[in-house]
Amino acid sequence: MASNGSVTRWIGALRAGDHAAAQQLWERYFRRLVGLARKKLEHAPRRAADEEDVALTAFDSFCRNAEQGRFPKLEDRDSLWRLLVVLTARKAAHLVRDQDRLKRRGAAAAADSEDEWLDEVLSREPDPAFAAQVAEEYQRLLALLGDAGLREVAVGLMEGYKAEEIGARLGYARRSITRKLKIIRELWMYEVPP
Repeated sequence: MASNGSVTRWIGALRAGDHAAAQQLWERYFRRLVGLARKKLEHAPRRAADEEDVALTAFDSFCRNAEQGRFPKLEDRDSLWRLLVVLTARKAAHLVRDQDRLKRRGAAAAADSEDEWLDEVLSREPDPAFAAQVAEEYQRLLALLGDAGLREVAVGLMEGYKAEEIGARLGYARRSITRKLKIIRELWMYEVPP
């Protein structure tokens, strides 16, 4: 597990063009982005692009735009995770939408233009309205928890830490983390769509 502030340092280094920082962020977040993309694509038919392609293009888009200074509110791991969620969700949604569009156009037309289509779909950026919506939903769900300890555990979980890592980081026993996770699930059960 990285030390406190390492993600913030990597963000700063990435903005300065340090590709080693991008590699650190890649190692920390890529597996989680693949999982998120898999969830977003679970009802879509399998095509040439899959969840790894979506996560890869989302992360690549993030790196390119961060180096160009396009994310002025990107300050720490929380804002980074929210941004990566938005980018990945948008890439997945565009992929599904465009796959449906191709299916309607017909298989022959799709086969001829699939490479061109894939490049176009995976290079799109999220619009600001969607990014704002995701950020508001993130804040709303955290606010539902009420307790700062529950919020810390929920953020750790969304960042991809395991229960043991969250406990070690926050100074909670494993049983306490398990109990807090149960409370979070109960509070969010009807708030988050399956």
